[in-house]
Amino acid sequence: MSEVKPLVRARNVQKSYGDNDVLKGIDLDVMPGEVVVILGPSGSGKSTFLRCINHLEDMNAGSIMVGDQQIGYELKNGSLQRLSPRNIARQRKEIGMVFQQFNLYPHMTVLQNIIEAPIGVHKESRAEATRHATELLATVGLSDKADAWPRHLSGGQQQRVAIARALAIRPKLMLFDEPTSALDPELVGEVLATMRTLADQGLTMVVVTHEIGFAREAADRVVFMDGGVVVEQGPPGKVLANPEHPRFQAFLSRFI
Repeated sequence: MSEVKPLVRARNVQKSYGDNDVLKGIDLDVMPGEVVVILGPSGSGKSTFLRCINHLEDMNAGSIMVGDQQIGYELKNGSLQRLSPRNIARQRKEIGMVFQQFNLYPHMTVLQNIIEAPIGVHKESRAEATRHATELLATVGLSDKADAWPRHLSGGQQQRVAIARALAIRPKLMLFDEPTSALDPELVGEVLATMRTLADQGLTMVVVTHEIGFAREAADRVVFMDGGVVVEQGPPGKVLANPEHPRFQAFLSRFI
């Protein structure tokens, strides 16, 4: 039997802005079907690391593999060389990402937002893209909103449409960058419920969030970052109940 390989394999990922070292050598594997939740204080480097996974940020050192793809670079003549923007865009076709802001096209209906990339980038037929979009709207609980305009939706509904839009490209990996941070508290639950549904379906997910409850209920593994490094990681039942590192203990004490 062949060994299951990590879907994401990050090694010694480093990123700095001038003299500010944001990532100081991140090593992390994510297995197929795993839900990894990254916790940490603001400025710890979590979102930067997430953006490096689909090369929205350049790394200064290290490597990230998604499947068998070296993200952002290729090995030529013994050294890593930057891929062309076209080839980077091709890699991103297999990685969905949901941001803090919804970034829906205001001049398009919900359905049009969702089918835009499958038709325009992936060259799906309109009929197939629409069929898949209809399924995704049912998954996120918005079947009745296909013809609605984004401005007529609540923030929670807009974020669920953004999740459906990211899923429309049939990604093998989904990245969530604090997807509930821009929402009013009463709307957070509906987005987290949608994400739990995706987790239950076996989608590989890396989630940056401050929602400890989501981490406890939906994560297979919790990773705590601080100061640009991974400080502690493990199953949520273990590390959230009995964190070993003082920095993680101090972080969690704010939520008790």
